[in-house]
Amino acid sequence: MTRISYRSLLAFTVFKLAFFSSGTFAEASGVESLSPEIRGLLKKEMIAVDLAMKDIITANAEGDSDKISTIAKQIKNSFILKQDLTKRQKHELHSTLPKDFILKDQEFHYMAGMLSHAADMNKPELINFYYSQLFEACSSCHKAHALHRFPQFMTESTADQHKH
Repeated sequence: MTRISYRSLLAFTVFKLAFFSSGTFAEASGVESLSPEIRGLLKKEMIAVDLAMKDIITANAEGDSDKISTIAKQIKNSFILKQDLTKRQKHELHSTLPKDFILKDQEFHYMAGMLSHAADMNKPELINFYYSQLFEACSSCHKAHALHRFPQFMTESTADQHKH
């Protein structure tokens, strides 16, 4: 059985709240306006990313850079806008989602590619760096597009504004 540290489990609990809590995903982002078919694809991708991020932690603890590279490539290639979507679906994504959402998604998948490259080079310090960048890309998108699902980010932003 795989053991995951308390810190890792806590970080992923926050990540999972975005997709398994009540309400719709990213109400402020326009995702709720997407067709159920595309929303289902996005949810499926987020579930896969959640599992992959956990598997990367385990592979990193085991020193298995080949596995990290494989998983990171899978994340990179799961990019919803690069999937085999119909013209109608692509149009719906580009016309419904805010540009910032799309840019953040692209950044996330770029970081996955960089993580894969770092793992291919067997550079533990770069693996850790790009994993943290990948995780930050998640948090950044959640802060911008899913505050209703991550109220702790709203509290954090409010607290930052009131520091003297």
